[in-house]
Amino acid sequence: MSPSARAVALAAALALAPALAHGAEKAVFTPAADLEWINAGIPGVDTAQVQGDMKKGASRFYLRYASGFVAPVHHHSPDHFATTVTGNLVLIVDGKEHRLPPGSYFAFTGKAKHAVRCEGAEACVMFIDARGSWDVVVPKPKGAK
Repeated sequence: MSPSARAVALAAALALAPALAHGAEKAVFTPAADLEWINAGIPGVDTAQVQGDMKKGASRFYLRYASGFVAPVHHHSPDHFATTVTGNLVLIVDGKEHRLPPGSYFAFTGKAKHAVRCEGAEACVMFIDARGSWDVVVPKPKGAK
C-alpha cells in the first residue's frame, strides 16, 4: 500500500473512531460509485454525505471543489478534520500557502480562518469529519453593518 493510500485509510478509520467509541458498532460502507453528490449552494462546490447529517450535527462527508475553484477567507463553526483525496488543494492560513496533494491531512479547530483554491486540471476532493453542524461563515468587510 502506498503512503498516500495508507494516509487516506488512516483518516477514514480515525473518522469512524468517535462513533465506535460511543457504542455505535454498526459497520458503514459507501462505495465511491454510490456517492450522491449534491451542489452545496456555491458554484463549483459539491458534497456527498456518508454518515450523519451536515445540517444537524456531527457528520462525515466528501467535499468537492471544481478545478480552478477559489474561496475567500472564511471559517466553519465546527472543528473539522480532513484528508485530501484527489486534486491539488491549496489552503491559505495567516497569509501562508499550504499545498496539500492527495493523502495530505489538515484540521481546523476554533473557527480557524482560511482561504482555499483548487489548482490544476483535476477537481479537489476532501474527506471531512465535522464535529458539528456544517456552515460557511464569510467575515463582513470592515465598516459593513
